[in-house]
Amino acid sequence: MAIRLIAVDIDGTLLDSRWQVPQANCNAIAAATQRGIEVALVTGRRYDFALPVARRIPSPLTMIVSNGALIRTSDGQTHLRHLLACKTAKRVLEYSRDWRECTAVIFDRQGHDQILVESLASEDPIRGAYYTRNQEFLGVANPLETCLTEDPIQVMFSGAVAPVREAEEALRRAPFAAEYALAATVYAARNFSMLDVVNPICSKGAALAEWAALRGIAREEILAIGDNHNDLEMLSFAGVPVVMGNGVAELKNFGWHETASNDEGGVAAAIEQFALRGAASCA
Repeated sequence: MAIRLIAVDIDGTLLDSRWQVPQANCNAIAAATQRGIEVALVTGRRYDFALPVARRIPSPLTMIVSNGALIRTSDGQTHLRHLLACKTAKRVLEYSRDWRECTAVIFDRQGHDQILVESLASEDPIRGAYYTRNQEFLGVANPLETCLTEDPIQVMFSGAVAPVREAEEALRRAPFAAEYALAATVYAARNFSMLDVVNPICSKGAALAEWAALRGIAREEILAIGDNHNDLEMLSFAGVPVVMGNGVAELKNFGWHETASNDEGGVAAAIEQFALRGAASCA
C-alpha cells in the first residue's frame, strides 16, 4: 500500500547532532510532498519552538506538537487541541514539589508567558540554555501554582536524567495517575531528560491516529520515523515504523525497520526507501 502520510520526529531524527536540517532531508520531504504525500512533524516541542525548524523546510507541513496535545499547520491554523485539566495540573505540581526546580507549566498562548517557571535562575547548563533561547516566551510565577488560571498544555520537567526519572517514577505511582499521560525523552549521552505531563488521551501515536482518521488515511499508509521513548506510540501505530540508527535501544527491540543515524541522513534514506520507492508494512 502506498504511503500517504509521513510522520517525522524532530530532535535526534530530522535534525542532526548540530541541530541542523540536512539538505538531503529537505530534498526528500520536498519530493514526497510533490507527490501528494502529507508530511507531519511530530514532536515533544511546543509549537513556537518547533516552528523555526518547520520554516527551514520549504514544503507544506502539518505540526503535531507537545507530544500530541496540539495539531496545527505551520501557518498557525489549529486543527485539534487537548489540554491538561487545570485541577490535574495543580495536583501534579503539589505532588511533585521535590522537583520544583526543574518544573515548568506550558500554555497555548501567543508571545510572553507561554512557559511559566518559579525562577529563571538555574545551575543546569542545558536548562539555562533553554531559558536563554526562549526568553520571549518565559514568565515567572512563585509559587508556580498561581499561574494555573486556565488549562495548560502540559506540565514539563527537564534537567539531569536522574532527578527527572525520579519525578517520572513518583508520578507513575501517584494515586491520581489516571488523570494524565507521561511522555519521556532521554538523552543519556548529554545527561539530559524531559518529562511531559499531558492530557491522558495524548501521545504522539494517539494524535497521529486521530489526525489520520480525519484525513481518511489508513495506518498502513503511514510511515513514521523516530528515535526516542516518546516516539513509541507513534511507531507502534504506523504501518511502516522506522527507528533511527542513533535511536534508543528500547525502540530497536521491536523488530522495526532501522535507518541510518541523524548525522547520516537517516530520514532521507527512510523516505526514499519506504515512501518514494515503496515497501511492505512492518509486522
